[in-house]
Amino acid sequence: MISISNLSDPNFVLTGFPGLGGDYVWLAIPFSSIYAMVFLGNCMVLHVIRTEPRLHEPMFYFLAMLALTDLCMGLSTVPTVLGILLGLLEEISLDFCIAQSYFIHGLSFMESSVLLAMSFDRYIAICNPLRYSSILTNDKIMKIGITILGRSSLLIPPAIIRLKFLNYCRPHILSHSFCLHQDLIRMACSDIRFNSIYALFLVISTLLLDSVLILISYIMIFHTVLAIASREERIKSLQTCASHICAVLVFYIPIIGLTMVHRFGKHLSPLVHVLMGNTYILFPPLMNPIIYSIKTQQIRKRIQKLFYLKGT
Repeated sequence: MISISNLSDPNFVLTGFPGLGGDYVWLAIPFSSIYAMVFLGNCMVLHVIRTEPRLHEPMFYFLAMLALTDLCMGLSTVPTVLGILLGLLEEISLDFCIAQSYFIHGLSFMESSVLLAMSFDRYIAICNPLRYSSILTNDKIMKIGITILGRSSLLIPPAIIRLKFLNYCRPHILSHSFCLHQDLIRMACSDIRFNSIYALFLVISTLLLDSVLILISYIMIFHTVLAIASREERIKSLQTCASHICAVLVFYIPIIGLTMVHRFGKHLSPLVHVLMGNTYILFPPLMNPIIYSIKTQQIRKRIQKLFYLKGT
């Protein structure tokens, strides 16, 4: 077997899937299929939005950002997960581990930011429809995209860079089939107070703050929708939010589940932790193209046309 390593840095053993070592070849089939679906599904959404002029609107620009983030999130774990399952990889170097941790956490924060921007889009479309096109201009969408990228990529380095200089004296065994920040600091014997406090600050200032703002936006949306006299118009307005609500649930439910397992599930099998970790990484990128293909009429019809199917 090969390892991604160098002579100066410690190597870290990838846990893989405890208790299923003899079935790795068979596990590689569903995981390869999932990664292929993540890649093809998100590339298809990006292609449809790029090639269909009628989809060159703010909502679909944000959807393109979500698809690109999901695509990168799926690709961020391919080397280690499939490397383990195919018997090509047992351990990775500190540098590779830090880089993978940076991309996983950065992309997670980026997805949260994109979902927040999409909730803002839905709020403007329903609560202030007459000014929708004047508020969400192409220039403002570009600025929002740059802000999302900057926020997600520039907040993380202080904690990630410090990982390079910690002393790792505890067993170098990762609890997942990829690298996470919390795994690395768990193995360090150095002072990790900065990393712990800063990681908590990041979670509060990104995931928690974004979820609260998304909730507030939907409270205001529902308040506006309930004031609409026509039942049909209320339903039509809420249907435009259905895909985004599903995407928010698909993103936050695995995060909550993984947090609960780490916090209260120490008695559970290590396999449960590994499977929850992979669900957190792969479930949103897998489900979002399906959600938007089914629930967004413009996307669905364009995909049907792409495959020479009769539109509904």
